[in-house]
Amino acid sequence: MTTGLRERKKAATRQSLHDAAVLLAAEHGVESLTVEAIADAATVSRRTFSNYFASKEQALLHHDRARTVRLVELIRARPARESLMAAVIGAAEQHSTEFAADPEQEERYRTLRLHPALLSELVATYAAAERDLAVAVEERLPAGPDTPLRAQILAATLLAAFRVVGQTALERRERDVVDLLRRALAITREGFR
Repeated sequence: MTTGLRERKKAATRQSLHDAAVLLAAEHGVESLTVEAIADAATVSRRTFSNYFASKEQALLHHDRARTVRLVELIRARPARESLMAAVIGAAEQHSTEFAADPEQEERYRTLRLHPALLSELVATYAAAERDLAVAVEERLPAGPDTPLRAQILAATLLAAFRVVGQTALERRERDVVDLLRRALAITREGFR
């Protein structure tokens, strides 16, 4: 999918704000971080910041939100004939190549994302992702009276696996995230027997 110049500029501004927020929070702490400081570091106005993020917490956690949104897009883009599991693994493989991280940025982000001040925004990020993922999952399930409930449960389970795998990969600095996801999904299947 090709994006226009305007969309690329908006994405670059959003990324610049996120990068500035992460760098400043790593240097000075999350508590002392201000929206004004983020806007200044990204060389944009306070108003421009507000066009992209509602809070400094959103700016700091943009990476999580972007990753989850992209994952749902990739699952939706998989061929309709694929099983849900094949679509998830295929999307995860593509996702892991798209989000190859800068090690220095990853290190700063690792320590920040679980800061207590960010937990409510992190929960909101994953709640939004779970709703979107449930819709994508439901599209792949046969219609029936329990389909919406099944889609919600599967989406919550998948998102929990993605979240744990992502955190484990950050903490252990594991590079083969797809293998880790396969193992996590196998544990999920076996755990309910």
